Amino acid sequence: MVDAVNDPAQSAEKLQPWQEERGRAPISVKIVVAGGFGVGKTTFVGSVSEIEPLTTEAVMTQASEDTDDLTATPEKTTTTVAMDFGRVTLDADLVLYLFGTPGQRRFWFMWDDLARGAIGAVVMADTRRLEDCFPALDYFESCALPYVVAVNHFEGTEYYEAEDVREALSVPDRVPVVIMDARKRDTVVDSLTALVGHALNLTPA
Repeated sequence: MVDAVNDPAQSAEKLQPWQEERGRAPISVKIVVAGGFGVGKTTFVGSVSEIEPLTTEAVMTQASEDTDDLTATPEKTTTTVAMDFGRVTLDADLVLYLFGTPGQRRFWFMWDDLARGAIGAVVMADTRRLEDCFPALDYFESCALPYVVAVNHFEGTEYYEAEDVREALSVPDRVPVVIMDARKRDTVVDSLTALVGHALNLTPA
């Protein structure tokens, strides 16, 4: 996670075509990145953002031991307490603004504000603890916001096909399910492309 966010190649912003031409306005859309605690949302945003991502990481203390389960991520020492923010130009004039949600239940009250105005959401899942993404799935289903499920395949874990994950989560056939690695920019872009295409398909003509 740290390597993706602190990559020197991403530290200096590269001007995009829409930034170089005066009077050229891009289509800007808001995307929410959600999921359970420690699923890789901060890494997802950081690995694809063309600007220095904004993170609100706080060091975990003993006070959170009873609420934050580190069984699957014992090396995790920080957690998002507000949001992650990044920007990526997906096409020549299509700019995505990414808002990562905090995963812990005690921060769920922020989700309404973060989701307001978004065209869709990426719900990240970890096959070692699929149940952690159920609250996000239920939330976006209840508010009828288009979403895709992005399974973050962690190194050293068993690989599952997308359809196996769909069945395990009871995700409707209309919802895309993709397998990706939040550390790898190309797979994150694929996930975002799937979401944008899905949202466009659901937009009334």
